[in-house]
Amino acid sequence: MGHEITAGFMPLFDSAVLVAAREMGFAAREGIELKLQRETSWANIRDRIAIGHFDVAHMLGPMPLACNLGLTPLASETIVPFSLGLGGNCVTVSNAVWQGMAAHGAAPDLDPARAGAALRALIRERAGAGRDPLRFAVVHPHSGHNYELRYWLAACGVDPTQEIEIVIVPPPFMADALAAGRIDGYCVGEPWNSASVAAGTGHIVTVKALLWRNSPEKVVGVRKAWAQENPDALAALLRALHHSARWCQDPANHQELAAVMAQPGFLGLPPAVQMPILTGHLDLGGGAEWAIDDFFVPFDKAANFPWKSHALWFYTQMVRWGHVEHTPENLAIARDCYRPDLYRSALKPLGVALPGANAKVEGALKAATPVGSAGASLVLGPDGFFDGQIFDPDEIDAYIAGQKLVRAEA
Repeated sequence: MGHEITAGFMPLFDSAVLVAAREMGFAAREGIELKLQRETSWANIRDRIAIGHFDVAHMLGPMPLACNLGLTPLASETIVPFSLGLGGNCVTVSNAVWQGMAAHGAAPDLDPARAGAALRALIRERAGAGRDPLRFAVVHPHSGHNYELRYWLAACGVDPTQEIEIVIVPPPFMADALAAGRIDGYCVGEPWNSASVAAGTGHIVTVKALLWRNSPEKVVGVRKAWAQENPDALAALLRALHHSARWCQDPANHQELAAVMAQPGFLGLPPAVQMPILTGHLDLGGGAEWAIDDFFVPFDKAANFPWKSHALWFYTQMVRWGHVEHTPENLAIARDCYRPDLYRSALKPLGVALPGANAKVEGALKAATPVGSAGASLVLGPDGFFDGQIFDPDEIDAYIAGQKLVRAEA
């Protein structure tokens, strides 16, 4: 019996696993007619899944938590049975800001600590001269981009609530907003950082893959009611996405994948602008280049497993920046949002590597590490935060309290 599934997505490269599932036939092989609908903003994705236009959607990692915690205009219970990959974001600034950072010691090496110290010095210099604060854009308030930008700045001694301005700009408009001088920098997924570099208007200063290595980004958000009514369709979709993610990871397929994503209905950008996310070889701007390990990981290292510890880290950031109150009820809602049980039940028949745990200590692995799993062998990490912090999901109260202290000292 066939299944018809409607999925919303944003024109970002990390929608590739969803796109390839349809375009390369993985969905059809599982008996799914996968209908993809491109959207222009994350707010539209959020609202259209709430009212039932979409069964599932390409979503920001924290967005389903926001839906379940009552932070959205339209109440909707959303679950996450699948992650679409790790990493893939960058922080890009205007050429003028980069020149200012370089004057304070920044180097084109993407080092988060060095870049952050230089940006802090520039921010203080501007404040001393009575200039307006720098304006940075993120894609949505409840996004990994907002939380990793704030985490980076706070760890480098900048208060992101006081010393800069943060505004919301949809991903495809970031490069144009920077070129027009409307913003001074942004955090976004690829290819919208490389687009500014290619246009000669921006410089990449650091990347998600160095702020928190092998960290969560986009997920498949699913309407909980639809998942409960269509368990077989959901399981078939998860198997199709698994096969698609494996195909996307294989370097032998990268040219073909870039050609698929270059189509007007997906990204509409030349394959050359997309290759950095596939190879990890970035043009930073001004002729500088840098290669990043694990810049974007669509399949390896349990990239598709919906770790509860990822959801809980996002929750701690929502608390930290005043988006939600830390209560036992809210913590339980956050913990129940990501659903490794559904992932396991769908993929167990395939005999693939399945983590034995639902959560893990984040930031503890300094090197790639084999771990216990059901099925095939599994390697995780490295997963360190650039500032050496560790997030233990069993010690959430202490972590939240500690972050408040870090911010107060900044």
